[in-house]
Amino acid sequence: MSYAIVGFGAVGQALARAFARKNIKVAVASRRPPEALAPQARAIGPTVVAKSLRDALEADTIILAVPFGEHREVAKALPSWKGKTVIDAMNALVPLEELDGLPSSAFVAKAFTGAKLVKGFNHLIAATLAADPIVEGGHRVVFLSSDDEDATAPVAALAKQLGFAPVKLGKLNEGGALVHARGRIWGQLIFQDLFKKEQ
Repeated sequence: MSYAIVGFGAVGQALARAFARKNIKVAVASRRPPEALAPQARAIGPTVVAKSLRDALEADTIILAVPFGEHREVAKALPSWKGKTVIDAMNALVPLEELDGLPSSAFVAKAFTGAKLVKGFNHLIAATLAADPIVEGGHRVVFLSSDDEDATAPVAALAKQLGFAPVKLGKLNEGGALVHARGRIWGQLIFQDLFKKEQ
């Protein structure tokens, strides 16, 4: 499996740290050219490699960590997303009307035609996400939800590899609604920093 993080702000860098901690190779890309990201990527760790957006999107699994309004631009970068898994780590701070009444990830999924979309890694603030997830004899929980059952398993495996305890919440509009931020409405599980004792 190959991985890429698109968006290299606070959340993108926090996720890059999680990959670096476990020596897992990950490409990072943003609107800025790779040369602009390279010093920060190198500072995080040798397995974090700055690439152009087009090159980064060759990965099997892409984590979206851009501001919500920019996801459509990312989606346009590939003619087809078939065979790709997209992890939506964004929070939509836009009014519900702008999302056609859908959970934000279901709205995002419409832009990434053919991709398997999983909501995940969005409910913690960047500083918490960047910290070692193995704490107090347990693993920090990350919540995952998707309308595609098959898509959740590999993302859960990645979360475990990164040291987190994945908790599956089911479909986006059911359990997934607990981790959706829409407009000024925060799902009940947003910012809940939970631990699981054994992996």
